[in-house]
Amino acid sequence: MASFDLVSKIDDMELQNALQNTEKQILGRFDFKGSDARAEYKEKEQVIEIVAEGEMKVKAILDILRTNLGKRGIGTRGMKESEITSQGLKNKKMTLSLTSGFDKDAQKLMNRLIKESGFKGKTQYMDEKYRIESKSIDELQTLFQFLRTHKEMNLELSMQNLKR
Repeated sequence: MASFDLVSKIDDMELQNALQNTEKQILGRFDFKGSDARAEYKEKEQVIEIVAEGEMKVKAILDILRTNLGKRGIGTRGMKESEITSQGLKNKKMTLSLTSGFDKDAQKLMNRLIKESGFKGKTQYMDEKYRIESKSIDELQTLFQFLRTHKEMNLELSMQNLKR
């Protein structure tokens, strides 16, 4: 029986690499010379904080960050953007909340989507992941693509421990 684990987790190493590349690009750009512009990852709160001297610069840093995340294979579906707020006299700040794991609402949504897909197999939630089993590996991959590309799914999903 084929199976895989469906998880919602962002790879911390790849996230750190994307943030380092973002910092390098900020330092190299002419429009950021001499300004206080940065993107920091606060690990305890699971947020990325973007600080710059104006709204346009915050949006430019966000665009650079998204590009670097995409190059590193990290999707932006699991990120929730806050409004741009003032911090001090001239600085603006935006936070990106990173979501990982399945909360109650996400579990309900997963169960509903799996039923909607017509999947004929076994699913089981255990320790922040879904174990999905089926006789056919093709059916597993079809279900994974369905869940990952569904418009209601607001989590970044990945497949682990694929067994034949």
